[in-house]
Amino acid sequence: MGNLTGLVLSGSNNVFEVETTDDDGNSSIRSCTLKSKRLKSEEKYYNPLAPGDRVEIECDPEDDSKGQILNLIPRKNAFVRWNVKGRSPQLLAANLDYILLVTTPENPPFRPRFIDRELAQAEKQNLTPVIIVNKYDVPEAQDIDFQNRLAIWQDLGYRIIRISARTGEGLTELAEFMKDKLCALVGQSGIGKSSIVNVLDNSCVLKTGSLSQKYGRGTHTTTKGTLIHLHLNESLVGGIQNAYASVIDTPGVRRFVLNDIDDKDLAFYFREMKGLIGKCMFGMSCTHLTEPGCKILEAVYSGVISEERYESWKKISEEIRTGNWSD
Repeated sequence: MGNLTGLVLSGSNNVFEVETTDDDGNSSIRSCTLKSKRLKSEEKYYNPLAPGDRVEIECDPEDDSKGQILNLIPRKNAFVRWNVKGRSPQLLAANLDYILLVTTPENPPFRPRFIDRELAQAEKQNLTPVIIVNKYDVPEAQDIDFQNRLAIWQDLGYRIIRISARTGEGLTELAEFMKDKLCALVGQSGIGKSSIVNVLDNSCVLKTGSLSQKYGRGTHTTTKGTLIHLHLNESLVGGIQNAYASVIDTPGVRRFVLNDIDDKDLAFYFREMKGLIGKCMFGMSCTHLTEPGCKILEAVYSGVISEERYESWKKISEEIRTGNWSD
């Protein structure tokens, strides 16, 4: 059959599930290994490939269900985090239209700095992030502090979609947004990513987990990132039949550690600060902490930059400097 171009759906231990399509439009999934131990261009990563990657494969002449990966087709983008255990960058997803950052008002507890770190990483990688607020039906969703934080992000131009996988609230907006796109769901353990996938496509039965009663944290029910082709529920897309979306369900994380962002450069990835960098009295050497004539501090004092985001920037900068990342 020769060489084919394929789409990586998932992988672990350097064995990858790759979807290929023949000339007649028929798709099949092959279990593929790397032709060489490492892809030459991917030596810096904890994992050489991510769901969403496009690859060139050589089919196994004796087993049509297997193959070998020869080359990685250049990515248009990738979402990466620092893998603390592996001490290297970890690819979570590739070739995305959008990165969907999932949060909740409660259960697990709302962690705005977790979202701010994800937003900074998305800005670093020129990805378009969208904030998905799941469990919006719980009473805590109406808490004034929670609503104020959502308003801050929205005022910065970030799109927010409020949903409930349990009641169905907001799912029509989400399904319409995802239609014909490739998105990745990223967030804490127990945030409800798999539940969202299950309600968007009734044929999906991804395993969902419960929260730890002691800590209010989720258990890791998704153990590896997987790209899933969703046949969207007709009731969510105006009765349209055969409406599809592709989504990468990533493993939940308790600590999202930034990759390849220095504390001195973090402000470049906070939208409200980026345009002020270099305009301070002390120019590029300004730390934006105590200096007179600091344009960022002036913007905070005048209310142009929210105190909440400025404090988040300070704490994340300290985490980068010290290596002590909060959950």
